[in-house]
Amino acid sequence: QSTWGNILFFTFFFTFLLRMNFFVFVVLIYLFFHIGNTIHANNFAVLVGASKYWFNYRHTAGTLAMYHSLKRLGMPDSNIILMLAEDSACNPRNPRPAEVFSRSLDLNLYQDGIEVDYRGAEVTVENLLRVLTGRHDPAVPQSQRLLTDEKSNVLVYITGHGGDGFLKFQDKQQLTSQDLADAFSQMHEQKRYHEVLFMIDTCQASTMFEKFTAPSIVAIASSLRAENSYAYGVDNRIGLSLADRFTLFTLNWLETQPKNSNSTIGE
Repeated sequence: QSTWGNILFFTFFFTFLLRMNFFVFVVLIYLFFHIGNTIHANNFAVLVGASKYWFNYRHTAGTLAMYHSLKRLGMPDSNIILMLAEDSACNPRNPRPAEVFSRSLDLNLYQDGIEVDYRGAEVTVENLLRVLTGRHDPAVPQSQRLLTDEKSNVLVYITGHGGDGFLKFQDKQQLTSQDLADAFSQMHEQKRYHEVLFMIDTCQASTMFEKFTAPSIVAIASSLRAENSYAYGVDNRIGLSLADRFTLFTLNWLETQPKNSNSTIGE
């Protein structure tokens, strides 16, 4: 009886182990194919003020205001690539030296601790595309690289002057809609993002994402084809507009959000 009892015991024991192993195997397969590829784990941003010259103050200010909002919401500098073609804070025509304002003159956006990754002549079409695709010269420091992976949600915000299918950099170069489409396709192939929120504030802005084919990209534009994007008023103390309308109202909404907000684009 003891022999048969031992046989039955080990039979049930090994059957249990086999079933458990099979269960674990099934769970692991499920996690790999259904969860591992869809989890969002971190947030990054690329913020680009592409315009040069003092009279484009609002483009620099809007980019800095976006940077300020993201920092307030908890995004660290290590996850933000900030590109500013014009140093409005140090422009000799600035009546408030070393300061930049957007929504009001109550908040200086050019405070201690700001980290500009690309400034002046460094803000080029080539450098933006290299940031997005990760195709850098080995000498480029980590602080100037977008260190994303397949679990990263990425905000790409660009403001400047543009037209049908292009946006001007420094008033010398043009970023085309095909350039952007190719860059995002490469990012997808290289598993450099989970989802992308692409925001662009320029004239005929929607034409800049008409050629996108990469998946999981939500694109928002300040204007449609044949439409202009407008500045919002003029501040007499600075002598220029401090913001573009689209960016201003976006910032007004962002500033209402707490750090733990679960608000969505749809809302």
